Amino acid sequence: MLLTISTTHQPATDLGHLLHKNPAKLHSFEMSFGKAHLFYPEATSEKCTAALLLDIDTVGLVRGKRGPGDGGTLEQYVNDRPYVLSSFTSVALGRIFGTAMAGRSKNRQELAEQRIPLTAALSVVACRRESLLQELFEPLGYRVQAKRLSLDEKFSEWGDSPYFSVTLDGEVRLTDLLRHLYVLIPVLDAEKHYWVGKDEVEKLLRKGEGWLAGHPHKEAIVKRYLPRQRQLARQALARLAEEDNPDPDATLEAQAEQETKIEAPIRLWQQRMGAVVAVLRSAEAKRVLDLGCGEGKLLCALLEEKSITEIVGMDVSFRSLEIASQRLRLERMPTKQRERLKLIHGSLMYRDSRLAGYDAATVVEVIEHLDPPRLAAFERVLFENARPTTVVVTTPNAEYNVKFETLPAGQFRHKDHRFEWTREQFQTWSQQVSQRHGYTVKFVPVGEEDGQVGSPTQMGVFSR
Repeated sequence: MLLTISTTHQPATDLGHLLHKNPAKLHSFEMSFGKAHLFYPEATSEKCTAALLLDIDTVGLVRGKRGPGDGGTLEQYVNDRPYVLSSFTSVALGRIFGTAMAGRSKNRQELAEQRIPLTAALSVVACRRESLLQELFEPLGYRVQAKRLSLDEKFSEWGDSPYFSVTLDGEVRLTDLLRHLYVLIPVLDAEKHYWVGKDEVEKLLRKGEGWLAGHPHKEAIVKRYLPRQRQLARQALARLAEEDNPDPDATLEAQAEQETKIEAPIRLWQQRMGAVVAVLRSAEAKRVLDLGCGEGKLLCALLEEKSITEIVGMDVSFRSLEIASQRLRLERMPTKQRERLKLIHGSLMYRDSRLAGYDAATVVEVIEHLDPPRLAAFERVLFENARPTTVVVTTPNAEYNVKFETLPAGQFRHKDHRFEWTREQFQTWSQQVSQRHGYTVKFVPVGEEDGQVGSPTQMGVFSR
């Protein structure tokens, strides 16, 4: 079985520093299931490729072990294990690239923390349907190319095989690519070669830290990674839910209490909702996404707009969606009204095919809750992949904070805000985004505008 990782980031040979393996040498490793070889078929300043070749000893795997019945079966010796990327690959990745997977590089630490163009070519992957490959990798930002392999090229009448060759392209950190492969290759091939016990839960959570909790198909990933282990799968999902909402005892209403009290005297949230609805009405949007819908305040306002025929609210927090469902009284909502609205769990950090094809998307008081380095992923998800005709983004105006008497100087309006931008900062970011993705943008003040510090909320309306 063969796995290659390539980069065109220059100088490309820095891939050797990131992987801690010299491109000029052949590296061989004794494994419990055979041998692993790492070599570089190409290593120039323009492009560098590292290839991992596993030589599986199928006879050695069963020698000395009794098979089912009296004498074992032929399947123990003749199978697809030497050719298909599987849990053997994950074991090899963990051993050979352990330091790189941890995100450490002695000589190129700055590069290890940087997103660079990377391509992973998986020679043979066991998978029954191509759509599963897309469901697993596209939300992580990869461009997926898959080619189903035939059983035998000389005998086309035999039909297709349950195997694909797969290529993944994206701008990601090497540590993230390795951890994605470590988890998702065994997910594709359920035939794990070792016993699945409690320690597998810890491995899954360690390698899935930072991305698995927000993956739209995390439940399927967990169940396939821990096959036939329902209790372990439930434990893993429960812990991922804690990562998604690290303070389960604090309700979302309590978390927003500080911001609400600060803005309450000017009833800012109502002015925001009115301004957003007015933009959607002017754009004649029929199908609308509310991304980061939270407890459903905007969803309530959108339902009042009869011209909007389809509304989708998405949030990364299950707890938020539960509160939104209760606030909207979905269970008691009239059928026709209920058919207009759908709540979905998802993250703005991962590509999601469910978000494509809408007239408009609203992102109301959301971006300031994202760490600044993650804004690039958010930008690709929304403006490059989903590409709604109209996008409405609102965020606090940091300059206006001096007008709030109860807000101490230098503090943000909400304890979970990662930043609060001035008007110049927001406009610079918005204009760069619009230029990169073929949009125009105009800026609309929300709330009473002060001659010196502007309005309390700033809004960007992007049009494609």
